[in-house]
Amino acid sequence: MRMTYTSDLWWKNAVVYCLDVETFKDGDGDGIGDFRGLTQEIDYLADLGVTCLWLMPFYPTANRDDGYDVTDFYSVDPRLGTLGDFVEFMRTAHDRGMRVIADLVVNHTSDWHPWFLEARKGKDAPMRDWFVWKDEPGPEPEQVVFPDQEDSVWERDDRSGQYYLHSFYKHQPDLNMGNPEVRDEISRILGFWMELGLAGFRVDAVPFLIENVSPQLGEPHEVLAGLRAFMTRRKGNSVLLGEVNLPYKELVSYFGDGLGDELTMCFDFTVMQRAWLALARREAAPLVAALRERPDAPKDAQWATFLRNHDELTLDQLSDEERQEVFRAFGPEERMQIFGRGLRRRMPGMFDGDLRRMKLAYSLMFSLPGTPVIFYGEEIGLGENLDVEGRMAVRTPMQWSKDGGFSPAEPVRPMPGGRFGPEHVNVEDQKRDTDSLLRWFQLLIERYRECPELAWGEYEPLDAGHPAVHAHRSDADGATVVAVHNLGDEAVEAEVELDGLAGSLLTDLLVDGTVEVPESGPVRLPLDPYGTRWLRVSARKKPAEDASIKAH
Repeated sequence: MRMTYTSDLWWKNAVVYCLDVETFKDGDGDGIGDFRGLTQEIDYLADLGVTCLWLMPFYPTANRDDGYDVTDFYSVDPRLGTLGDFVEFMRTAHDRGMRVIADLVVNHTSDWHPWFLEARKGKDAPMRDWFVWKDEPGPEPEQVVFPDQEDSVWERDDRSGQYYLHSFYKHQPDLNMGNPEVRDEISRILGFWMELGLAGFRVDAVPFLIENVSPQLGEPHEVLAGLRAFMTRRKGNSVLLGEVNLPYKELVSYFGDGLGDELTMCFDFTVMQRAWLALARREAAPLVAALRERPDAPKDAQWATFLRNHDELTLDQLSDEERQEVFRAFGPEERMQIFGRGLRRRMPGMFDGDLRRMKLAYSLMFSLPGTPVIFYGEEIGLGENLDVEGRMAVRTPMQWSKDGGFSPAEPVRPMPGGRFGPEHVNVEDQKRDTDSLLRWFQLLIERYRECPELAWGEYEPLDAGHPAVHAHRSDADGATVVAVHNLGDEAVEAEVELDGLAGSLLTDLLVDGTVEVPESGPVRLPLDPYGTRWLRVSARKKPAEDASIKAH
């Protein structure tokens, strides 16, 4: 099967880097990150190999949910800069060849948003129907999203005597997507930011966005299809990256009836959670099972792969017993866990600072089929700060130098301490260290971009003769890459059968060396503890060709 893509589908093998402007770099010395600081570090991101930046919310906010409680969808939070600063940042990013997407948080607003302030004036208020109201509380979900702070999704508004829906916090009333005026306004929001250069949006909590659409207005998925159609008319190669944490059977419809006309990409929460179970067990089987189960994305769509994001590391698709396995391995203390379903930790703490395991995990992520998504600081092993409440533990300031380098002032958010503090973990030191995690990331990204078959090729798991080894091949356009990863803490020799490749050469892409595939039997590949190998398949020269070369 030939799968030749053009720049129209740039996101098929992009490298997406998620960052919070507020915690990335302070450019004006007030202790808060801003667009000026981010612009100063564009070259760092370009050198890393990032091709697409994903910005967490930067809009004006009541700041009770780290920017996800928006008070104005058409501007920039004054703490982070101005629209002029945003435009200058966009110009610089485009100049370095990077596209930019931003969080689209339109399933709710802040209760300080002018729309909601207008709506709660009374039952006859002009914008009343922009939100979801009932005289009595409606049905409750089996579990609220934030059980530590909320016990209902309905809140009484004393002024009007009705209850409004809030799928998340009570200070975040849900917008009524069944109202065509609301949908038109969302299209205007999309159009506004696309005119300023955005290449698309990461859509927050997609199921919550469409589940409240009024039945008489058609199928809920028509909302997503309408947004995608609007964006395609404005910019043909724009993207919608969706946060849809559902099992595959329910998730695939969000791509759009097999046509790929709704979400362009969906995060693969199933593979992410199974990967952590595999890492906890030091056995490949859970990950292989998930990848076998994963349905193909539509031709014009893609899976987004990741190991951790800006929220808790959710494990909600695992069984209770499996979740406890991951907790015991990576977050045994109660303070490391959150909501009973996830971890509020970054990888360095979870792996107890073991650089070998971190390098293995990221090599595995980049080799899996899909578009990799990185959370800022992962490339240097940025740690969490468990003294900070809730999910904010993982949203710590970026560490640029031994003294922090984030700001000349005291950062508004505290940095990690101890062995993950800036004196031990920072960009400046790792740039000088050829064995650092930062240099490993640069190599992985470079090789990933050179091997498009890893992103969109056909995935085939391979028997490696050892339960700790995950081996697979990716084939596309007549090219093949084989990736082999040892999830265990002991050296092994993998024995991999490569059908149809007898006599070929395997060239290591992460280190120097070649291996010949024998005419019969498996190819033997030694692996160190937590070892990893990416191998490009090439045809061996025929004997006659060898003689001809020697004669000349």
